[in-house]
Amino acid sequence: MTTLPVTERGNRTRAKLLEAAEVVFAKYGYSEASVVRLTEHAGVGQGTFYLYFASKLEIFEVLVEDLNRRVRHAMSEAASGSSNRLESERAGFRAFFEFTAQHPALYRVVREAEFVSPKSLRLHYSRIVSGYIEGLQEAQSHGEVGDIDPTVAAWALMGIGEMIGMRWVLWGDGEPSGDDADPTASGTSRVPEAVFEDMMRFIQRALSAPGER
Repeated sequence: MTTLPVTERGNRTRAKLLEAAEVVFAKYGYSEASVVRLTEHAGVGQGTFYLYFASKLEIFEVLVEDLNRRVRHAMSEAASGSSNRLESERAGFRAFFEFTAQHPALYRVVREAEFVSPKSLRLHYSRIVSGYIEGLQEAQSHGEVGDIDPTVAAWALMGIGEMIGMRWVLWGDGEPSGDDADPTASGTSRVPEAVFEDMMRFIQRALSAPGER
């Protein structure tokens, strides 16, 4: 593990390398994303790369953690002013879909982590789920969520967001066909409002107490 930069210039250079990694890993995949490609995209020399990262694997793992931090921040910021759990879910999902549209690399990078760095994959999902579980437990204590295991609900909700985002944000609004059926496609779109509302009705029924469904 390399030492973090101590100067503002160093921080900017490291950030440029991470931005390049997001683009290059998404475009070429881990195996074809060489250090040469990373440094060329960042506009820095190869020697500079090794001042900030020990290897291609290290920058990949740092990128997974960085994307995870940013998407969690986007979701928590969006949901911070919500008055109940359903509002929180609505705001959080909107933020997640917006982040995915802006950073489609999130999908490919995280999926590749299953084979490149399984510990990074587990870290990505466990950090998201951990916050979800806490939020659901608090909502249960306020009577906003029915008698459901918060851990099961957290994983289920994360799965809903990931699959809806893949289908409508990454694949676009049309029916998947040919290259459009590729979940690593770089084209981005948005979740149609009708789809979003159907998803939220599904979530409301799943989380609410039996008498409220």
